Amino acid sequence: MVKATTDLLAEYEKLFADCKVNAERTKAVDDLVTSIIANKTRYEAVGTPLSIPWHFIAVIHNMESSQSFTKHLHNGDPLTARTVHVPSGRPASGKPPFTWEASATDALSMRNVGAKTDWTIGGTLYQLEAYNGWGYRVYHSAVLSPYLWSFSNHYTKGKYTSDGKWSKTAVSDQCGAAVLLRAMADKGHITMAGATASASPINTAPSSGAQAPLFLHIDSGNACYPPSYCAPWILPYFLGNRSNVRSVGVETSVGDKTPWVSPPPKSSKL
Repeated sequence: MVKATTDLLAEYEKLFADCKVNAERTKAVDDLVTSIIANKTRYEAVGTPLSIPWHFIAVIHNMESSQSFTKHLHNGDPLTARTVHVPSGRPASGKPPFTWEASATDALSMRNVGAKTDWTIGGTLYQLEAYNGWGYRVYHSAVLSPYLWSFSNHYTKGKYTSDGKWSKTAVSDQCGAAVLLRAMADKGHITMAGATASASPINTAPSSGAQAPLFLHIDSGNACYPPSYCAPWILPYFLGNRSNVRSVGVETSVGDKTPWVSPPPKSSKL
């Protein structure tokens, strides 16, 4: 079991901020998001009583069952019988055929997620990787899990072709769960705590000292938000709590730097 350390959660946040859908996969991702949104109320019906965000259920449903409501959320086995693949024998109670809602509730309940779960972007991605298993992170750490990052700039090749069978050349042909969340966030379908705009952070870490300025880089009027290590300085400002904000600056694409601690320049579009 991999622990949800502060460093790991920060890694997830930075990867999410840097995530970009591969150009040739844009339409496929858009189509998946469209079909997910069409079934939002069904995901909410399962998630709300369990205090689980609907989008978490939605992306798992895509990964495990290709959004089919005739399959178990646990692993994609048919609802006409208990699960055969890991985890097998689920749901343990009731008789088949199972409804998708009953199966989904069982799949989520057995993982002890709910109101007390960290549902920030870092916590959500941690739960998603845990759902699929830690094989990539533990045994093939050079490859970011395609279960999260396939179809994006974070993944090229290498995958488990079946339980316990690894191929360094195989390429996932399934859109990653984190990539779907990134696309949904960019389209305004969801808001995820701790997520920044989809951009390429180019900041460097702020220098030491209580009043060391933190700079946002502005390129053609579009803000490139800071990576996760800058969050303690900058996020309180955007959240409306300025008491913890250091002297903050803005750097334009031509290199000039202007300090500010009040509203950002109009060109920044923040």
